[in-house]
Amino acid sequence: MGESRMDRRSFNRRMLLGGAAAATAWSVGPEDIRPAKKVRTAPLGGKVRRIKVFAESLGDGQLGYGFAKGRATIPGPLIELNEGDTLHIEFTNTTDAPTSLHVHGLDYEIADDGTRPTGGAVEPGGKRTYTWRTHVPGRREDGTWREGSAGYWHYHDHVLGSEHGSRGVHAGLYGPVIVRRAGDVLPGRTYTIVFNNMMINNHKPQGGRGRHRRRHAMPQGHHGPSFEATVGDRVEFVMITHGSDYHTFHMHGHRWADNRTGILDGPEDHSAIIDNRIVGPGDSFGFQVIAGEGVGAGAWMYHCHVQRHADLGMAGLFLVKGKDGKVPLHQPGVM
Repeated sequence: MGESRMDRRSFNRRMLLGGAAAATAWSVGPEDIRPAKKVRTAPLGGKVRRIKVFAESLGDGQLGYGFAKGRATIPGPLIELNEGDTLHIEFTNTTDAPTSLHVHGLDYEIADDGTRPTGGAVEPGGKRTYTWRTHVPGRREDGTWREGSAGYWHYHDHVLGSEHGSRGVHAGLYGPVIVRRAGDVLPGRTYTIVFNNMMINNHKPQGGRGRHRRRHAMPQGHHGPSFEATVGDRVEFVMITHGSDYHTFHMHGHRWADNRTGILDGPEDHSAIIDNRIVGPGDSFGFQVIAGEGVGAGAWMYHCHVQRHADLGMAGLFLVKGKDGKVPLHQPGVM
């Protein structure tokens, strides 16, 4: 693990984005607060965007969303906007049952709610357009402050199986939405992690199906997907929870700020730094990390920290490669 070894001086000079000093095992002085390396940031919003989304059957009872026919995935593709943007989505349902698109956190007219009572369901073979809008923060006419749309949100079906889309969500009809604020730091890559009952991204536990597998059956290794990066990469995670269970999301070796972006604004930002967060159905949040910062390369586990859930296989790996392209101590199939 050569990449993780460094002398005290070089370690002390690590810094957080925006010029904040890095947290180390030693005291941090003024000399440790240095200008940040230039990063890409989100532009001003205000554009009108148009995309196509397809709902498709993926076999084995699973369903997914995709930007093109035959390209559906679980989770569905990332929809990324900037505050002030308007998005028109031409939605096509290629499945054999009614489906829809319902979004959290954005603005839309009641007809675009994506629910059956509001006429938002799309029948098999049908097509319709949903319009989602975003806004920047500002003052209302009464002087109170209106928050902006920026945040880590998500979309999902709201009609299949019940008026709340229970069957559609369980089958995989969900995906991430990120709304950026002008100036937000942009990552090198973004990954989505969804806890859906006892599944992660609908990967089923080994030896059983979801929550119906034998209570004491212990899978070997894990059943969550792995995500890759190289030491020093800026990586973003969007974490979403569906189903009927409460979980805790924990990532080994990496921490983030408990705020809108997961990044400290600077030395005066006193947001708590966490590596574990309680999540319930319908929750979503996100954060960015520098892969391997302060800890080096490795197969860093993420998992639900409800012990029974972890024992049932609710875990996956953040595979951080060293500069040599290797992941130290990693044995595929073994945590």
